[in-house]
Amino acid sequence: MPPVAGVRLGAAACGERYKGRHDLLFAEFGPGTRVAGVLTQSQTPGAPVKWCRQLLPGGRARGLVVNAGNANVYGGRRGDTAAIHTAKAAAKLIGAPAEEIFIASTGVIGEPLRTERIIGALPGLYENLSPTAWRTGAGAIMTTDTFPKGASRRAKIGGEYVTIAGIAKGSGMIAPNMATMLAFLFTDAHLPVRVLNTLLRVANERSFNSITVDGDTSTSDSCLLFATGAGAQHPSVTSARDKRLKAFRLALEEVMTDLAQQIVRDGEGAEKFITVRVTGAASEAAARRSALLIANSPLIKTAVAGADPNWGRLVMAVGRSGEKINPNRMAILIGGQLVARDGGIAPGYRETMAARHMRGREIELAVDLAVGKGTATVWSCDLTHRYIDINADYRS
Repeated sequence: MPPVAGVRLGAAACGERYKGRHDLLFAEFGPGTRVAGVLTQSQTPGAPVKWCRQLLPGGRARGLVVNAGNANVYGGRRGDTAAIHTAKAAAKLIGAPAEEIFIASTGVIGEPLRTERIIGALPGLYENLSPTAWRTGAGAIMTTDTFPKGASRRAKIGGEYVTIAGIAKGSGMIAPNMATMLAFLFTDAHLPVRVLNTLLRVANERSFNSITVDGDTSTSDSCLLFATGAGAQHPSVTSARDKRLKAFRLALEEVMTDLAQQIVRDGEGAEKFITVRVTGAASEAAARRSALLIANSPLIKTAVAGADPNWGRLVMAVGRSGEKINPNRMAILIGGQLVARDGGIAPGYRETMAARHMRGREIELAVDLAVGKGTATVWSCDLTHRYIDINADYRS
């Protein structure tokens, strides 16, 4: 991935939980960097989430510290203090206020965070920050992930190119709610905080809020967008509706969607990637809710794992969604093949063709609710016995 002007990052092994691997990310941003974010809606958020929630209204950032292995959740006052001390240690190295250092943690919930290991590793890590350490940084924030996740795009604002890069982690406990797992986005564009917030929230709904692995929303979900303005030669932009932002808006959504789909493909124990498309809904929101219900259904996910084109489970999921449908006009497709329509099995439907599609690695399920023009696409994965193995052994 290309450098982003105003961003340096690196990784180190602090040994808080893992041995023999990088588990600590440190990033520094140039003066004047603005930040926007969306955080978990969980009622049991981690200490880093609470810290970031306090900082976001200020809209300024000079650093980011992320540790893997311990989520620093449900640690009481000690956990809150750990986040603050980490921010202060990073701030001292950078020469910035602690209130401009963002913190994130991921890993086991309910165990005390050994902050001294993190703080002890920061000075050496800071001395070796680099503008190109994307892969190393992405690897340092992994837990049960099997590969580091990164994506980048270039886009023009008013005829001038800017860069967008992002890294993310996630494999299980994936069902975001106005947030994501851990995702960090960086751009050298010069944009006001209110514009960043609008762009991030819209793109988030169509990317990270449109994926699911297991239906569980993490206590640590965080998505932060940092804009350094360091490489920006573009005209000043003050509104998210500015037409000159069109290419940037699309590029940001592409980066976030790319990262979101990488997370699904790396779903714990997953062997198949599922695309669920819902059309004909009363609204886009209704379509997304219906699609997520399908994507989260254990019966549908296990049917996909077993290559069983049991379309009755799609009927079941849509029927319990609570969204408006027209069962007498509704249509169901598997792999593009019309399976059911107008209240019954479609004429000419051949289960052998649907079964062949279900044996593949890329599964497409589609439902037309036949009541409106709302559409949505979400992504999920199958549910295999390997998911049970991974999570049964998670702390061992």
